[in-house]
Amino acid sequence: MTKPFTGNNLPDGFLDLLSSLLRNPSVVGAEHSFFRILQRELEERGANVTWYEGLLVAQGNDPDSLMFSAHIDRHGLMCTGPNEFQYAAFVSGARSDLLGNSVGEQLMKKIVYRFQNESVYAYEPWSGTYRGRGDIKNAYICEYRNNLIFELEGLEHLVAGTPVAFTDKLKIQPDTISGQLDNVLTAAALVYLFELGFQGTAFFTAQEEAGKSWRYLLEWFRRFGGSTNQLIVVDTSPFPDIQAASSQHLVLRHQDANALFNVALTKKLQDTCTDLGISYLYKDAYVEQLNKELVAKGEMPHSMGSTELGRIISASNGLVDGTTLQIPTSGYHTLSETAPKTSVAAFLSLLSSLCELDK
Repeated sequence: MTKPFTGNNLPDGFLDLLSSLLRNPSVVGAEHSFFRILQRELEERGANVTWYEGLLVAQGNDPDSLMFSAHIDRHGLMCTGPNEFQYAAFVSGARSDLLGNSVGEQLMKKIVYRFQNESVYAYEPWSGTYRGRGDIKNAYICEYRNNLIFELEGLEHLVAGTPVAFTDKLKIQPDTISGQLDNVLTAAALVYLFELGFQGTAFFTAQEEAGKSWRYLLEWFRRFGGSTNQLIVVDTSPFPDIQAASSQHLVLRHQDANALFNVALTKKLQDTCTDLGISYLYKDAYVEQLNKELVAKGEMPHSMGSTELGRIISASNGLVDGTTLQIPTSGYHTLSETAPKTSVAAFLSLLSSLCELDK
């Protein structure tokens, strides 16, 4: 019987890379400067890098062997007028009442209180040049536009179109790491794979938080990739607290709200987890069970969730197929999103095994 996976020592090279990437801004809709950082890091590790609109493609000498995808955008703000700032994901996704695609009031109320008094800084979207720092002093829902407005102190000089990122750094504890991890955590893991000798393909997509990343990736497959059932989309997966996040090492899925995933590739991930002693949870089964309990109490059920992969499978008419692999976290979409070190170590171990690399 395989011994349970218990390691929580993360390689210094990976932690250094993650810490560095976390310090570089990548606000949704303004990821260009982060793509430049990624290109340098990937090319230093021997990858062949090609840049497309909304997509960076890194390839080794056997690009069709296995394909991974991670989105690189993080939540932040966008200057939309004189001393006026809005939630960047809503701006990038054109989500306002003007188009009949408004953001739900419940979601806006949640975000209003999520970033009170946080420190922020502005940057040029293409070069990443620093444009000053400030603090969030207030946030409110504008009754006329039914949109979320942030009031900042210290960035009154900015012009519309300037992205504003949250000030953050990686916090390392004995059993956890935390920061604005979604989704720089798994993106850093893919870069680190090339350091270990990965020869497949890694995609890095923009604007996932605005629901657009799948379009950029699907466009690449339609132009260059042909058909594949070997795409693994990696990300973090939210749980209500660190105890729930720590109850399993990794998160798999049979499906999301959009599509069924590739059965054989999902089974391969499950079997590899078993071989390595890595515990896993199927998020779709978890949500189904949770919904039964909620409905029994007369409460509203949760959505099955929408992933980049599910959107691609649904829209590609059989061209692209695959599965997802996620790291469980708590504090989702905050500056204190927390991942168990053991889960991150299991994630790196599983990737290395799938790619037949020595960790």
